[in-house]
Amino acid sequence: MSEDREYRADRSTGTGTGTGTATVEAERAEEAERTEKAESAEKGRTEESRTAGGSDARELGEAMSQLSTAPAVEGAQAVPGSFGGSRKPGALGRLAWTGREVLGWCRWFWRQLTSMRVALILLLLLSLASIPGSLIPQNNVDVIKAKDFKARHEVLTPIYEKLQMFDVYTSVWFSAIYILLFVSLAGCIVPRTWQFVGQLRARPPRAPRRLNGMPAYTTWRTDAEPEEVLGAARTMLARKRFRVHAQGDAVASEKGYLREAGNLMFHIALIVLLLAFAAGELWKSEGGKLVVQGDGFSNTLTQYDDFKSGSLFGAKDLDSFGFRLNDFTAEYKKEGPDAMTPSLYKADISYWEGVDGKEKKSDITMNHPLEVGDSKVYLLAHGFAPVVTMTDGEGKLAYRGPVAFIPQDTNLTSSGVIKVPDYKNAKGHKEQLGFQGFFVPHFGGSDAETMFSQSPELENPVLFLTAYRGDLGIDSGLAQSVYQLDTKNMKQFKTEDGGPLAQKMLPGDSMKLPDGAGTLKFEGIKQWANFQISHQVGGSWALGGSLAAIAGLAGSLFIQRRRVWVRAVTGADGRTVVEMAGLGRSESARLPVELGDLAHELRADAPLATEPDADAAADDAAADETPDEDTAPDQDAAPGDDVAPDENEKADDTAEPAPTGTGTGTDDEDTSRGERQ
Repeated sequence: MSEDREYRADRSTGTGTGTGTATVEAERAEEAERTEKAESAEKGRTEESRTAGGSDARELGEAMSQLSTAPAVEGAQAVPGSFGGSRKPGALGRLAWTGREVLGWCRWFWRQLTSMRVALILLLLLSLASIPGSLIPQNNVDVIKAKDFKARHEVLTPIYEKLQMFDVYTSVWFSAIYILLFVSLAGCIVPRTWQFVGQLRARPPRAPRRLNGMPAYTTWRTDAEPEEVLGAARTMLARKRFRVHAQGDAVASEKGYLREAGNLMFHIALIVLLLAFAAGELWKSEGGKLVVQGDGFSNTLTQYDDFKSGSLFGAKDLDSFGFRLNDFTAEYKKEGPDAMTPSLYKADISYWEGVDGKEKKSDITMNHPLEVGDSKVYLLAHGFAPVVTMTDGEGKLAYRGPVAFIPQDTNLTSSGVIKVPDYKNAKGHKEQLGFQGFFVPHFGGSDAETMFSQSPELENPVLFLTAYRGDLGIDSGLAQSVYQLDTKNMKQFKTEDGGPLAQKMLPGDSMKLPDGAGTLKFEGIKQWANFQISHQVGGSWALGGSLAAIAGLAGSLFIQRRRVWVRAVTGADGRTVVEMAGLGRSESARLPVELGDLAHELRADAPLATEPDADAAADDAAADETPDEDTAPDQDAAPGDDVAPDENEKADDTAEPAPTGTGTGTDDEDTSRGERQ
């Protein structure tokens, strides 16, 4: 039944069963053909991708091989991404390839190191590396502060010592940054210098064909000849300090080479600063000396209280000179919030240069040192030195002289030690004495609640001392401070009631030791001054480098490199067309203004061409308004008469427009038939 229905359906559509079977087979054949084509296309794409992949690999290998400076060798193994290029078989081939590889990496490293980006990074790192040297106490600046810091930071101290944080400016990592920056600047300056020399020797670039495309441009016409205009332009630009070169119908000029010169000066000044800083660190020396009034100093190593120097400094590098402290003047402010602060510290000295030099008078004040050769003598501090006389148990003089006491506050409350190493007691036995105490320049009196000084001025001086006897420890061979007393092997003198012996003395008073051990007398007071003697080389070079760096930076920032072209050619009307254009190497609003000034000055020799007279212009305008004879109305015709139009004009008015498109063949036949009728 279903087959009958299908047959009837086929009959109703006008087709038979045979026709339907043929259609299905055709569709299946088409589907198979499409599948085969798709498989063929997929296979082709796979082959193309393989071919493209191989081509890309070959191109990549060729590109990587171009990194090498070594020539390609037949039969050698190519190493992609290598600076050594192809590698020959055998030990010699490997050795040669390794040498080229190392050389290539060295060249790459040198190019990176001498780039401006790396130089800026190193400069930033040097600035950052200087921060720990400002925050952490340095051993070569203040040993006492460094020791206090280490005592207060027991956990951080081992880490800081491994990182060399207490010697930042002489550390390995700081020196590495410093040296790399120096090499980077030197490697950057040398090629740029040769490039700049080449620019100075080269001629200004010739004028472009189209000057109206420049950022600054102007043009005008003149009656002057082109040769006259070009000559005037050449003279004017040379007078303005442009480098001028005339070629053909144009004059090329350039100015502003000092911009690059300033840039080079800035970088060279940085190198000078680095060299001056390095020389100052390697050949420097610095020492301190406390000089009591009336005493002197000779610039030898044995005369210093403390001394440190650079790694390349020797005793022979010390300048030969000496000085003597004659007097000291200290003045203080009396009123205001800065009361009792020093307004003047002045040391009156006599100094000499050389062994047999003549003495000269001078003075040293704060921030105004004495300069002798490469050495400078600075005034650092001031204090008092009580003058004492010690008589031993036999009545002989055991010690006499001033003893410097070190200030402990701004009012010069000072502590000190008096050591008497050569002393004999009442029994004639040799002993050593030591006195420890305070000196107060302005004692407030018995009514004062404190023993500290009321001011730094010498108003009511008092000396407080306590006495010891025993071994001072100076014969042990170990260094010890003259301002400290080691009482480990000493005993304090006692009074009759068993208390420690201590006494307050005014100038002229004496302190008698128990059991006839001797007498200490307070004779008077002298002043002392603490000086710092610095030997620093490269200071003038550093100053010159700083000034040169500022000048070079100003030149590179404010000087503009620019080019100006002037072209003069004869125009179609026989007059000379003058074109001026300017181009700056950097954006600047001054270039159009400068070009306008140059054009205004050049117009004095190449003025604007004169315009036609006004009458001639009016005649030309009237001639343009006069009608032609052919189109003028007839003078004999009456006002109301009509004028016959021209036949051609009538034909043009009545003619139909031609067709804009193409018609069919039937339309053409109808048209031709109508025309025949």
